Amino acid sequence: MGEPARKIDIIGSRPAFTQADADALNARFAGVDTMSMLRALFSEGILGRTAVVSSFGTESAVLLDLVARADKSVPVVFVDTLKMFPETLAYRDTLVETLGIENSWTVEPDPVVLAAKDGTDLRWSYDPDGCCEIRKVEPLKRAKAGLDSWISGRKAFQSQTRQNIARFEIEDGRLKVNPLGDWVKADLEAYFAETHLPRHPLEVDGYPSIGCQPCTSKVLPGEDPRAGRWRGWEKVECGIHVPEKPGEEPVF
Repeated sequence: MGEPARKIDIIGSRPAFTQADADALNARFAGVDTMSMLRALFSEGILGRTAVVSSFGTESAVLLDLVARADKSVPVVFVDTLKMFPETLAYRDTLVETLGIENSWTVEPDPVVLAAKDGTDLRWSYDPDGCCEIRKVEPLKRAKAGLDSWISGRKAFQSQTRQNIARFEIEDGRLKVNPLGDWVKADLEAYFAETHLPRHPLEVDGYPSIGCQPCTSKVLPGEDPRAGRWRGWEKVECGIHVPEKPGEEPVF
């Protein structure tokens, strides 16, 4: 079962989380409902310096609502790639106000890097991996620099690359929490119905999964919900959920 999870002083520094910590937390919270788990994590200071990372996509409201109900002061980080749909930016503002989120902050790409690596503003059209790296992965890496842990909205049903998601895992020396990892689409829909949370305005227009505007297209009936992401490319993830390899240089 591993060592018991340590209570963390969120004001002071803490040792890096280990796989034993993740194993202990997975064992402790096995079978515990998501809200009870979040309340315990926040009230006991288990996560140290933490934040929710949200894309403010079609399913984001569920995790954000759960976290806000548990502790409205938990920071929420949004990476604005500067290529987002205007509807996504408006939805972000709507959810922050509706849920009473007290600490919402946005991180953007480094303008110097953009000028050097995407001067034409078209890198998405010929190198989507490189575009995601400079517009999403690197900004989020900066945002996570001061964190001990972070909270993700990943769910196992979303794609083959997200199957068998544990609630707690270690990634790049931090604890990564996936509160909705075992939720299915029906669970999300039931939560929306129960809480009457606002939906992303583009969802009704055929966008079940929404990223940057140039790389997101409508999904046809019968297609996978993420079929509209990077259509025509052998790409299924932006890169923020891919652990860094030791010694690996960023793909700029």
